[in-house]
Amino acid sequence: MTKSQERSLWKGLLAGAIAGLVATAAKTAAERFGPQHRERADSASAEMHWGVGIAAGAAYGAVAEFFPAATAKEGAAFGLTLMSVTQRGVLPALGMAPAAEDETLGEETAEAATHIVYGVVAEKVRGIVRPLL
Repeated sequence: MTKSQERSLWKGLLAGAIAGLVATAAKTAAERFGPQHRERADSASAEMHWGVGIAAGAAYGAVAEFFPAATAKEGAAFGLTLMSVTQRGVLPALGMAPAAEDETLGEETAEAATHIVYGVVAEKVRGIVRPLL
Protein backbone atom coordinates (compact mmCIF):
# COMPACT_ATOMS: atom_id res chain seq x y z
CA MET A 1 0.00 0.00 0.00
CA THR A 2 1.50 3.34 -1.03
CA LYS A 3 1.40 6.44 1.15
CA SER A 4 -1.46 7.95 -0.92
CA GLN A 5 -3.46 4.74 -0.54
CA GLU A 6 -3.14 4.52 3.25
CA ARG A 7 -6.36 4.67 5.19
CA SER A 8 -6.96 7.99 6.88
CA LEU A 9 -9.91 8.95 9.04
CA TRP A 10 -9.38 12.66 8.33
CA LYS A 11 -9.13 12.20 4.57
CA GLY A 12 -12.20 9.98 4.62
CA LEU A 13 -14.14 12.57 6.62
CA LEU A 14 -13.09 15.40 4.30
CA ALA A 15 -13.80 13.48 1.10
CA GLY A 16 -17.15 12.41 2.53
CA ALA A 17 -18.09 15.94 3.61
CA ILE A 18 -17.37 17.25 0.12
CA ALA A 19 -19.33 14.34 -1.33
CA GLY A 20 -22.21 15.02 1.07
CA LEU A 21 -22.36 18.66 0.00
CA VAL A 22 -22.52 17.79 -3.70
CA ALA A 23 -24.94 14.91 -3.07
CA THR A 24 -27.27 17.17 -1.06
CA ALA A 25 -27.32 19.61 -3.97
CA ALA A 26 -28.15 16.73 -6.34
CA LYS A 27 -30.88 15.42 -4.04
CA THR A 28 -32.36 18.90 -3.68
CA ALA A 29 -32.47 19.28 -7.47
CA ALA A 30 -34.00 15.80 -7.90
CA GLU A 31 -36.74 16.61 -5.38
CA ARG A 32 -38.19 19.12 -7.84
CA PHE A 33 -39.30 16.28 -10.11
CA GLY A 34 -41.44 14.35 -7.62
CA PRO A 35 -44.25 15.03 -5.19
CA GLN A 36 -43.45 17.90 -2.84
CA HIS A 37 -42.32 16.98 0.66
CA ARG A 38 -44.67 17.69 3.51
CA GLU A 39 -41.78 18.53 5.83
CA ARG A 40 -41.77 21.92 7.49
CA ALA A 41 -40.61 24.45 4.94
CA ASP A 42 -38.77 26.91 7.17
CA SER A 43 -35.17 28.07 7.11
CA ALA A 44 -34.21 25.89 10.09
CA SER A 45 -35.46 22.83 8.23
CA ALA A 46 -33.52 23.81 5.10
CA GLU A 47 -30.36 24.41 7.10
CA MET A 48 -30.82 21.08 8.86
CA HIS A 49 -31.25 19.37 5.47
CA TRP A 50 -27.86 20.66 4.31
CA GLY A 51 -26.18 20.06 7.66
CA VAL A 52 -27.41 16.47 7.86
CA GLY A 53 -26.44 15.86 4.23
CA ILE A 54 -22.89 17.06 4.78
CA ALA A 55 -22.51 15.30 8.15
CA ALA A 56 -23.91 12.05 6.75
CA GLY A 57 -21.49 12.30 3.84
CA ALA A 58 -18.58 12.83 6.21
CA ALA A 59 -19.60 9.82 8.29
CA TYR A 60 -19.99 7.77 5.10
CA GLY A 61 -16.52 8.80 3.92
CA ALA A 62 -14.99 7.78 7.23
CA VAL A 63 -16.77 4.42 7.27
CA ALA A 64 -15.92 3.74 3.61
CA GLU A 65 -12.27 4.42 4.39
CA PHE A 66 -12.08 1.42 6.72
CA PHE A 67 -15.01 -0.72 5.52
CA PRO A 68 -15.20 -0.56 1.72
CA ALA A 69 -18.28 -2.81 1.76
CA ALA A 70 -20.20 0.29 2.92
CA THR A 71 -20.03 1.52 -0.67
CA ALA A 72 -22.25 -1.34 -1.89
CA LYS A 73 -24.44 -0.75 -4.90
CA GLU A 74 -22.42 2.32 -5.91
CA GLY A 75 -23.70 4.21 -2.86
CA ALA A 76 -27.39 3.40 -3.34
CA ALA A 77 -27.40 1.26 -0.19
CA PHE A 78 -26.04 4.23 1.77
CA GLY A 79 -28.77 6.51 0.41
CA LEU A 80 -31.53 4.08 1.37
CA THR A 81 -29.99 3.54 4.81
CA LEU A 82 -29.92 7.29 5.33
CA MET A 83 -33.59 7.46 4.32
CA SER A 84 -34.46 4.76 6.84
CA VAL A 85 -32.71 6.62 9.65
CA THR A 86 -33.98 10.10 8.82
CA GLN A 87 -37.32 9.83 7.02
CA ARG A 88 -38.50 6.71 8.81
CA GLY A 89 -37.04 7.44 12.22
CA VAL A 90 -35.69 10.76 13.41
CA LEU A 91 -37.75 13.26 11.40
CA PRO A 92 -41.18 11.75 12.11
CA ALA A 93 -40.22 11.45 15.79
CA LEU A 94 -39.41 15.18 15.81
CA GLY A 95 -42.64 16.04 13.98
CA MET A 96 -40.70 17.29 10.96
CA ALA A 97 -41.95 14.68 8.48
CA PRO A 98 -45.02 12.48 8.19
CA ALA A 99 -44.87 8.92 9.44
CA ALA A 100 -44.23 6.39 6.68
CA GLU A 101 -47.78 5.06 6.91
CA ASP A 102 -49.12 8.59 6.24
CA GLU A 103 -47.24 8.98 2.96
CA THR A 104 -48.70 8.21 -0.44
CA LEU A 105 -47.00 5.66 -2.65
CA GLY A 106 -45.81 8.52 -4.87
CA GLU A 107 -44.27 10.36 -1.93
CA GLU A 108 -42.59 7.22 -0.66
CA THR A 109 -41.23 6.36 -4.11
CA ALA A 110 -39.96 9.90 -4.67
CA GLU A 111 -38.27 9.89 -1.25
CA ALA A 112 -36.51 6.60 -2.04
CA ALA A 113 -35.48 7.81 -5.49
CA THR A 114 -33.97 11.07 -4.20
CA HIS A 115 -32.09 9.23 -1.46
CA ILE A 116 -30.68 6.84 -4.06
CA VAL A 117 -29.56 9.90 -6.05
CA TYR A 118 -27.93 11.25 -2.88
CA GLY A 119 -26.11 7.97 -2.18
CA VAL A 120 -24.89 7.38 -5.73
CA VAL A 121 -23.69 10.97 -6.15
CA ALA A 122 -21.98 10.84 -2.74
CA GLU A 123 -20.12 7.67 -3.71
CA LYS A 124 -19.08 9.00 -7.12
CA VAL A 125 -17.79 12.28 -5.66
CA ARG A 126 -16.08 10.53 -2.73
CA GLY A 127 -14.38 8.19 -5.20
CA ILE A 128 -13.05 11.16 -7.19
CA VAL A 129 -12.05 13.37 -4.26
CA ARG A 130 -10.45 10.80 -1.94
CA PRO A 131 -7.46 9.91 -4.16
CA LEU A 132 -6.71 13.62 -4.58
CA LEU A 133 -6.21 14.14 -0.84
